Amino acid sequence: MSIEGLLQYVVSGIAIGAVYALIALGFATIYRCSRIVNLAQGSFAMLGTMFVVAFLKDLGWPYLAAGIAAVVVVTLLALLMYWLVIAPILRISLIAMIMVTVGVNMLFENATLLKWGGYPLYSPAFSGTEPIMLGDVAISTQSLWVVGLTAVALLALYLLMNYTLIGKQMTATADNFTAASLVGISTGQMIALAFAISAVIGAMAGVAIGPIVPISFSSGGILSLKGFVAAALGGWGKSTGAVLGGLALGVVEAVAAAFLPSGYKDGIAFLVLLLILYLRPAGILGSSLAEAE
Repeated sequence: MSIEGLLQYVVSGIAIGAVYALIALGFATIYRCSRIVNLAQGSFAMLGTMFVVAFLKDLGWPYLAAGIAAVVVVTLLALLMYWLVIAPILRISLIAMIMVTVGVNMLFENATLLKWGGYPLYSPAFSGTEPIMLGDVAISTQSLWVVGLTAVALLALYLLMNYTLIGKQMTATADNFTAASLVGISTGQMIALAFAISAVIGAMAGVAIGPIVPISFSSGGILSLKGFVAAALGGWGKSTGAVLGGLALGVVEAVAAAFLPSGYKDGIAFLVLLLILYLRPAGILGSSLAEAE
C-alpha cells in the first residue's frame, strides 16, 4: 500500500472516529454525573439521523431547522427515558442500570424499525459533496464538520464542568450522592441534565454522520458499542480521553479495513475492548469502570 493510500484510510478513520468520540462524550457525561452506563447512547445518534431525514424529506424543512428540531426531539426522549425508566431504580445497582438501558436501546431500535423500516438512510451533506484535495488525499467537507462539532462539544463540556456552578454540582453529585443532597443540590435534576446533555451530543453525532455512512434501525447498538469502547479506551469519566479513544478506534478500524475483509470491521471494536481490559483497564487518561466505583 502506498503512503497516500494509507493516509486516505487515516483521514477516513479520523472522520468516523470523531463520531465515536461524540458518543463516548455522552457516555462520559452521564457516568461522571451519575455513575450510570447508558448503553442507549448510540440510539440517540441513530434517532438524530432518522428525525433529521424525516424533517428534511417529509416536512420539507430547511436543514438548520431540521437539525435543531432533531436534537430537541431526541433530548426530550432522553429526558422521558430518565424520568420513566432510570429515576425509579436510580440507586439500585450498576448492573440493573446497564440492563435497563439495554432494554431501552432495543425499544428505540424496534420503534424505529416500525416507523422508518429496515432500509438504511442517508441525509444530505451540510455543505456539498466536493472533497478537498491535499495531494492525492481526499478530505470530505462533511468530515471537517464532524471533527469541528467534536471540538466544540469537548470545549463546551470543559467550560461547563470546570467554570460553572452547575458543572461543579454535577461533579459533586457523582462524587457523593448523599452529601450532595445534604448540601442542597438537586441530584435528580443534575442527573436529568446530564442525560439531556448526552442526548444533545448524541443527536449531533447522528445529524453529522448521516451524510457519511448509512444509518438504519440497528445502528444504535453498533454505535453504542463503539462509543463504549472509545470511552473505555480513553478512561471513564474523562472527556478528553473519550475524544482520544474515539479517534484512535476510528483510525484503527479504518487501517484494519485496508488489510482485512470488510465483514471483520465491527469485530475490531471487540478486539480493542479485550486488549484494553487486559493491558490497560484504566484507559489512556482515566480510571477503569471498576476503579471508579
